Amino acid sequence: MPALPNLILIGPMGAGKSTIGRLLAAELSREFLDSDHEIQARCGADIPWIFDVEGEAGFRDRETQMIRELARLDKVVIATGGGAVLREENRRVLRDCGTVVYLYTTVEQQLRRTAKDRNRPLLQRDDREQVLREMFVKRDPLYRATADIIVRTDRRGPRAVVNEIVRRVQRLIDPLQCKA
Repeated sequence: MPALPNLILIGPMGAGKSTIGRLLAAELSREFLDSDHEIQARCGADIPWIFDVEGEAGFRDRETQMIRELARLDKVVIATGGGAVLREENRRVLRDCGTVVYLYTTVEQQLRRTAKDRNRPLLQRDDREQVLREMFVKRDPLYRATADIIVRTDRRGPRAVVNEIVRRVQRLIDPLQCKA
């Protein structure tokens, strides 16, 4: 069977990109890289601080640069930030550097998963549900247009999601190998 390409996880905050990405990388014996964590390590500051000092546009510039760097790597699993798809350049780079997996989740699930998280600058408001709904309307079509595979994460354990991703990526690479 041909080697698996880089795997890039996209989707909204709370979809499980980091958790699933770590498990997926371990399953495939690959390095896992989270673009947000890489930005924080490079800057020596957390995402909320970057947003406060540089605004969303400044953060997005850093994100684009990081995506370009990560795209040059080989045999990795990459988790992107939820807003990475907002820029066409990012969508193009992600599509060109591997197989893109959209981890789809509902707004209700996002609310549950992000309820106590204070590291999400766009959710530090009273109208969190409305913010998430507006982001979903804007971003879902971009996630879908960028993705090679869409996997639902609601009410599923991370291990089940990882198994589905591996199975579906293998099917993309070598459809004759699969017996399903």
